[in-house]
Amino acid sequence: MILTTKARYAVMAVIEIASQNSLKPISLSEISKSQNISLSYLEQIFVLLRKNNIVKSIKGPGGGYILYKNKSEISVSDIIKAIDEPIKMTRCSIEKQSCNSNKTKCKTHHLWHGLENRIYDYLGSISLEKL
Repeated sequence: MILTTKARYAVMAVIEIASQNSLKPISLSEISKSQNISLSYLEQIFVLLRKNNIVKSIKGPGGGYILYKNKSEISVSDIIKAIDEPIKMTRCSIEKQSCNSNKTKCKTHHLWHGLENRIYDYLGSISLEKL
């Protein structure tokens, strides 16, 4: 399975926010240290997470990020979709309708696409609250 580093880090960072037992915002530098993720990379990820209503920023002293919605309303697949990173099993592309260099679908195209859908369904069934 091909899951990008960006997708994994986004999930890790949002879970870090969700695991806080208070409503106090958590800074990106705190997430960076606790999850061992580059601060500059987190900044790129959080632009997309904020834009897609996964997190919201709190300005000022003691500011940082909190969840935009309740933990029960955010799934793992929501996070991955928010950063626009697909889960791919192969080089097959639904958008291009082709897999091979001759622009045709491979014989297993539908198999892999079906598996990708199952993975999204599974990750969609797991809320931050369940984690």
